[in-house]
Amino acid sequence: MTNTNFTKLEEIKKALNAKFFEREEEVEGILVALLSRQHMLMIGPAGTAKSALSVELAKIVQGTNYFQWLLTRFSTPEEVFGPLSLKDLEQGVYKRNTKTKMPEANLVFLDEIFKANSAILNSLLTLINERLFYNNGTPVKVPLMSVIGASNEYPEEGEGLEALFDRFLLRFELDYIADETNFVSMMKDTGQSVVMPSMTMDELVQLLFFTDMVTIPDEVYDTLSKIRNELRDEGIRPSDRRFKQSLSVLQAKALINQRQVVKVDDIVILENALWETVDQKDSVSLIVRSHAQGVVTQKLDRIQEEASEIYSLIQKDASTDAGMEATQKLKSLVADLNKLKKHNQSRDKDIDPLLDKVKAIQQEVLDSILEPMDIDTSSTRSAVEMPF
Repeated sequence: MTNTNFTKLEEIKKALNAKFFEREEEVEGILVALLSRQHMLMIGPAGTAKSALSVELAKIVQGTNYFQWLLTRFSTPEEVFGPLSLKDLEQGVYKRNTKTKMPEANLVFLDEIFKANSAILNSLLTLINERLFYNNGTPVKVPLMSVIGASNEYPEEGEGLEALFDRFLLRFELDYIADETNFVSMMKDTGQSVVMPSMTMDELVQLLFFTDMVTIPDEVYDTLSKIRNELRDEGIRPSDRRFKQSLSVLQAKALINQRQVVKVDDIVILENALWETVDQKDSVSLIVRSHAQGVVTQKLDRIQEEASEIYSLIQKDASTDAGMEATQKLKSLVADLNKLKKHNQSRDKDIDPLLDKVKAIQQEVLDSILEPMDIDTSSTRSAVEMPF
């Protein structure tokens, strides 16, 4: 894998995170889904950027065939799979014209996917799972890479949608923006000024090849086996197929982190994949994270290193522009720490001291911006003389 490929992935991830506030997990998830050729489901209220994120990804991958549709209980197969060819119908051939429809798409976004009715469901299941579309009874291989599904709510029991729900390996819950600063930035369209990078279909195909080449060591297989046994003890039994498909997710996550070998830490993403019902989510997350414990330490080390670098830079350049940039970066680090704290309450003693230090630096930088302009660099050391 070339440095250019690594750089392109990193640029795309950073740009999407800058454009969509508090969507770091979903950004990583949608990139992982694309590189692993798996499917991703986003559950959350309307107006949480589910469709916008998918559309942006389609724009980034230039040359992709993208299909997007809002499903309702009145949707017809023609809307999703294409109308019947009248010319063929005259010959007694029941064939659909699939041009610009889902059977010819590389990337698909289906909004309100659980509104799919029985007329659409069977063809949808086969197309998503086997990548086959039966046209006039003949199976046709489709170029589908990933389906991104979205819904405002989970499917209810007894609706016959269990098989469709199971087709989505990665599942993420979204909510409205929580941080007030991020909310104001969203209102001001701050993220809209981000220049989005791009990649060609050829570059994406190359990345798919490299994803398949990522090595999975025995340590990871052993950890997955332990997770499986612990889940069974809790009465949670993900299918063998779901575990097998999860391997490609781990390979994609490693590649996004610029590695060609999967680490045990990567397994943390499977907290979004190994549960069957909503009431199992917390138990699965606890078990998966307990086996990927190194991920918290790794993230804390990264955050401390970044905060230290920001602090050093602001000592060298105390200008207002530098201060504003530092504030934005520190705000992102605080958000990362709060997210870690929320999901890893047992690590409060490790997270809280670092969170206090980063907040202190953030406040110091904010104070320096608000002070009169003729500030020498030594004056920025008032709040914390040596944070790290």
